[in-house]
Amino acid sequence: MIKLLIVDDEQLEREGMEAIIKKGFPDTKIMQAKNGKMAIELAKTFQPDLILMDIKMPGLNGLETIERITALNSMIRFIMVTAFDTFEYMRQAIKLGVKDYILKPSRASEIIATVGKTFQQIKEEQREAVMRKFQEEAFQKALSLVETDVVTQLLFDHVHEVHVDMLVEMLETPSTNEMFIMLVLMPTGAESLYPIIKEKIRETKSCWIGALYGSHLPIIVFRDEKHSFRTQATVLAHQLLSILKRTQGAEYFIGIGNVSSSLEKVRQSYHEALFATMDVSSPVKYRFYSDEMSATNDSITGKLVEHRKKEFADQIRIGQWENVRKYILYIIQYYEKEGADVLHTQQRILEILWIVSRVMDEMGIESDIPLYAYKPLNFRQLQLETTRLLDKMIHSFKQRTDRLEADAIHQLKQYILTHSQEDISLESLARKVGLSPIYISKIFKEKQGINYIDFLTECRIEKAKELIRDTDKSIKEITFEVGYHDPNYFSKVFKKLCNMSPKEYRKLLLVNKSL
Repeated sequence: MIKLLIVDDEQLEREGMEAIIKKGFPDTKIMQAKNGKMAIELAKTFQPDLILMDIKMPGLNGLETIERITALNSMIRFIMVTAFDTFEYMRQAIKLGVKDYILKPSRASEIIATVGKTFQQIKEEQREAVMRKFQEEAFQKALSLVETDVVTQLLFDHVHEVHVDMLVEMLETPSTNEMFIMLVLMPTGAESLYPIIKEKIRETKSCWIGALYGSHLPIIVFRDEKHSFRTQATVLAHQLLSILKRTQGAEYFIGIGNVSSSLEKVRQSYHEALFATMDVSSPVKYRFYSDEMSATNDSITGKLVEHRKKEFADQIRIGQWENVRKYILYIIQYYEKEGADVLHTQQRILEILWIVSRVMDEMGIESDIPLYAYKPLNFRQLQLETTRLLDKMIHSFKQRTDRLEADAIHQLKQYILTHSQEDISLESLARKVGLSPIYISKIFKEKQGINYIDFLTECRIEKAKELIRDTDKSIKEITFEVGYHDPNYFSKVFKKLCNMSPKEYRKLLLVNKSL
């Protein structure tokens, strides 16, 4: 329905104009104003689409009234109703945006045609406005989907037809060089809070909000250089908690990961945030990952108790991957048997995989940080995804160790050959080549067929044979010179390898020399 305001100081003119328009356009809602001042007030309250404005009125004339109304609402259209068909009036009216005029007196058909033409323009504008609003709402909805899709790709590495970089360009909130993850654990049955939280996040103009995965709602927060990381995160956490508190008695929590230096690395911050939510019993309903780590350095995942730590790490170092695999799958089966939550179990298993990653790092073997690509819905999916992550780490281990081993073996052999008389330990060898002691022992056995101590012993005995040829040196002197501290022990070792004692070996040399 179009709203029309007739402004004229003569009542008969107003009544006659209304009767003509009502007959031609019966659905039109019409009001009247007898002067410019009343017209301005009705423009505020009635908000007409079209005003038929008389030019010659006492007080404010038509042109002055149009100017003031236009200042209040530029969308209102005007048709001049005047007996003054002069260029100057029309020039001023056009300048004010008036689109047409009606001369007094005019036939009813002329009035209907002029008003009808403007009505048609108004209806077209209204349709366009509705379409623009619809398109804007659709675009905003699409942007919301794009935003959640981008977050999903960045955190869970899903594959989509549209590359994530292209999607990022569409988002209203630009990314920055630093960002971190806030992971909101939503209360059960609190899905209705998602739109409210989303609106709060939008207000910050510094976040991308992801989709709600079960009870997990990930948010990428871009660093605000005006505030410290902890201040920015704490303020936002309190804002979100004020919304979450509306579900009294429900379990909710916020985990906050460390700052990442790029979108490519933000998945690490997500899993840090995930770690920070492992214990939601705290009275403070948010926790920083850095605080969690400092408070739980001595905790271990699931059934991986303290006395198993070193054993587990040693199996990784020496490449006993089948044992590592069996143990991790055992943990999953244990939790399933105990009726544990799948997501809770995933967190525990991820901790174990991080131990694997850290041990590999200690060995100088780089590997991607183990991150789950999706949230498993059941223990079967968890087992499959865990196996995939573990296979990827094993591949990195073997790929890297194959390259390391050849160089490492050569370096170790050369070092032992030239320093065999010294006290050489696995630890000292490890420092020389940057590998773990257990790993060195393993590759020696695999590549040389003997362990490092046997190789060291052979080197010492070969050197002792050369020194025994020098009759000026006693067996005791030779013992210390080749790296032993007990002549009796040296003699036993020598006899075991050469089937004769050092003295017998010297006598044999003398006999052969005299022949």
